[in-house]
Amino acid sequence: MPISRTDFQFPGQTGLYHGKVRDVYFFEDYLLAIASDRISAFDVILPHPIPYKGQVLNQLAAHFLRATADIVPNWLLEVPDPNASFGWRCEAYPVEMVVRGYLAGHAWRTYRSGKRVLCGVTLPEGLRENDRLPQPIITPTTKAHEGHDEDISREDILSKGLISEEEYTQLEQYTLALFERGTQMAADQGLILVDTKYEFGKRGTEIYLIDEIHTPDSSRYFYAEGYAERQAAGEAQRQLSKEFVREWLIANGFQGQEGQSVPEMSEEWINQISQRYIELFEKVAGETFTPTPDPNPLARIEMNVNQLLASRA
Repeated sequence: MPISRTDFQFPGQTGLYHGKVRDVYFFEDYLLAIASDRISAFDVILPHPIPYKGQVLNQLAAHFLRATADIVPNWLLEVPDPNASFGWRCEAYPVEMVVRGYLAGHAWRTYRSGKRVLCGVTLPEGLRENDRLPQPIITPTTKAHEGHDEDISREDILSKGLISEEEYTQLEQYTLALFERGTQMAADQGLILVDTKYEFGKRGTEIYLIDEIHTPDSSRYFYAEGYAERQAAGEAQRQLSKEFVREWLIANGFQGQEGQSVPEMSEEWINQISQRYIELFEKVAGETFTPTPDPNPLARIEMNVNQLLASRA
């Protein structure tokens, strides 16, 4: 049974925030993130949850947070349930650090429209969709609680005082180091990490990596095998990401604009999305995905989280 939404009341809970995909429970020093099976595109939550999507995201994020903890401290402490992660509560920075190694997705759509400057970064002439960029670029966005995230440049972030220059420089260094690690881990699995985003926060005076990393909701992957040949022939790249959902929505007349309606999602299409997420988990993590079928996943999550909280009391 897919998880559309949770509304628990845990001991010591001080707040609850329903995000696009995760339901975040706040405690005095900690937070609990429950990955639902909701799926969003163009900053709109689609009407049908995707079976096992939350478990894929939660377990893949934990996999990469553990694998990058030597680069930057991160918020994760424990994974009490296949759909839940528990860790430090941090004060989030108001921007997301998007990093791109290839010209794809939003960057390509911007470039195709004739623009050559993205978030203050000038792109060279003559690029084609999915070309590798001369070097990875950081194209930050504002972090919107509702509605669309907006592109923003380094200069605007500093001039508006959103983040100090010293801290932002550190975020840039962490971002590029994480992207390099993610690129190597992807290459080990025969994949190309095309682009991704990172979110950071502070706990006291220390910067922490927060949220998820290198999941299909935050990243785009190409298959490395045949990449050069497909690119030379002008063919579409084989990819593992949520982009196929966006492309289906665009083809059916929806891009999150006012007045547009989300097209009907058939059961076959919903199951296909689920299988694509599982495929991505297994390909990216190099592990077999073990689904946790449960007629009452909410009761399971509540029991596992309560056991964790009792053990920490």
